[in-house]
Amino acid sequence: MNSVASSISWAHVAGAVVIYYASLAFYRLFLDPLARFPGPKLAAVSRWYEAYYDVVLNGQYTHRILEMHKEYGSPYELHVNDPSFFPHLYRQDGRWNKYAWAYDAQGLQGAIVVTADHDAHRARRQPLNPLYSKQKVASKLHIMYRNIDKLCARLDQLVSSDKTGDKKVVDVGASISAFARDVSTEFTLGKTYNALDKEDFGLGVTSVAQSSGAIWRVTKHVRWFGPLLVNMPLWLAMRISDEETKAFLNFIKENEDDTKRLMTAATTPDDKTPHTIVHEIMASSLPPSDKTPKRIFGDVATVTGAGFETTASVLRLILFHLYTNPDILHKLRAELGTIPASNPELKQLEHLPYLTAILTEGMRLSPAIGTRMARIAPDRSLVYGNWTIPAGTPVGMTTILMHTDEKLYPEPMRFIPERWVDPEERKKNEKTFAPFSRGTRNCLGMYVAWAELYLLVSALVYRYDFDFKDYATAKDFEMVSDQFIIGTLAKNVLNGIVYRR
Repeated sequence: MNSVASSISWAHVAGAVVIYYASLAFYRLFLDPLARFPGPKLAAVSRWYEAYYDVVLNGQYTHRILEMHKEYGSPYELHVNDPSFFPHLYRQDGRWNKYAWAYDAQGLQGAIVVTADHDAHRARRQPLNPLYSKQKVASKLHIMYRNIDKLCARLDQLVSSDKTGDKKVVDVGASISAFARDVSTEFTLGKTYNALDKEDFGLGVTSVAQSSGAIWRVTKHVRWFGPLLVNMPLWLAMRISDEETKAFLNFIKENEDDTKRLMTAATTPDDKTPHTIVHEIMASSLPPSDKTPKRIFGDVATVTGAGFETTASVLRLILFHLYTNPDILHKLRAELGTIPASNPELKQLEHLPYLTAILTEGMRLSPAIGTRMARIAPDRSLVYGNWTIPAGTPVGMTTILMHTDEKLYPEPMRFIPERWVDPEERKKNEKTFAPFSRGTRNCLGMYVAWAELYLLVSALVYRYDFDFKDYATAKDFEMVSDQFIIGTLAKNVLNGIVYRR
C-alpha cells in the first residue's frame, strides 16, 4: 500500500484534474446536445461565467443575456428572447418542470415555489388555489380597506400643511412596503404583524427582504451557502447581525412560531381561528411528509414573502409616475370622479379603463420577477423556428426583457398608460404581458395584488398630493440588477412631500 501511495504524486492528481476538466469542456463544446445552439463558448463550458455576473457584478446576468442575444442571435440551459415563443413555453397543457438547479440549494426544500417536479408542484399547490381565487379575495377585501385606512392615518400625521411653509420629507416608499407586508401576512396567516404601526414602518425587514436576492444568487453557485444560512442557530445569527437583519430574523422567528401554532390549531379547528393556508395544507390529502413544520413553513414564508416587495415595487413606480405627470393624474382624477369617492367597491374600480391602463403599464415596467424563469418539458421536444430543443432541456425567458422590447412597446421605458386604453391594442399586447408569469406556475396571489393596486392607488389619489420631483427620477425605478425580484436604484425608498387634498 505504501509503495502504491508513494507512487501517486501531486503531479498525477493535478494531471487527472486537468484531463477531467479538459474532457468536460470538449464534451460541452462539441458533443453535448446543446452545443449546436449559439452562445459564448465560456458560458457553454462552465456556470462560473454566470456566477461572475451574478455575484461579482451584483445581478447583471439578465442584462448580459440581452447583450448575448444581440451578439449571437447559451450548456445547461437555453434562453429565448422572442415574444412569439412565450405562449409556447408558459402554458397550462402538458407537463412543465422547473429548473431544480436554480432553486434546490435555497434550504426551502418542499416549498411550492422551489418544487421542480410538475406533478409534485400541482399536488402541493392544489389545496391553496381556492384560498387565492378571485372570489375568495373579494370576500377578504376588508383586510385591505382596514390597512389602507391605517396607512392614510399615518400619512395624515406626516403631511405638510401647505406648499409654502416648512415641508416634511416622508419616505412614502417605506409606508407602501409596510402596507403590502401587513396585507400579505394577514391574508395568509390571519394575523397582522403591524408594520404600519411602527415608527419607521419596519424598515429593517423591508431592507433585508430587498437584499435577499444576493443570497439567492450566491447560493445558486455556492451550493452549501443557502442551507448554511437557513440552518444557522438563531442565537448565532443574532450575534453576528446588524440591527436591520435582527429585525428581519425576529420577523422570521415570529412567522415560524405562528406556523407551528396554526398547525396545532388545525388539528382541533374552531370558529375563533381564521382559516389559513396552514389549515388548508393540514386538511388536504397530501402525504404526512408534506405536512411537516419545515415544509409548511417553507410555503408560509414564500407565499407571504411573494406579496411583499413585488407589490410594493410596482406601487412605488406607479405613484412616482402619476405625481410627476400632471396630465395622467388629471385624467385619472376625472375618471375617479365618476364613482363614489368614499370606499369605492373593487368592481367599480375594475371597470375604469384609464385606472386599469395605469396599473397595467406599471406592471409592464415592474413585473413581479426580474430573473429568467426556466421551464423544462420532461417528456417531449420543443420546437423554436428551425431549432429542435431536446426533451429535458431548461429553456427560459425573462419577462422584463419582453416587457421592454421596443418592437412591442415603442419608447419602452416611458410610462404611457395610453398603450392599454384601446381595446384592440390592449388585446394584442396582452399576449406578451405576463407580470404574474403564465402557465402552470403562474403567481398564486395575483388577484390579491390586483386588488391592492386598485384599492390603494385610487385611495391615495383621492386623498393626497405628493411632490416627488426633487427626490427621485424615473431611472430610480428602472431595473438595474437581478435580485430575483426587480432590483432598482431606489430599492424600497420613495421620498417626497405629502399634502392633504
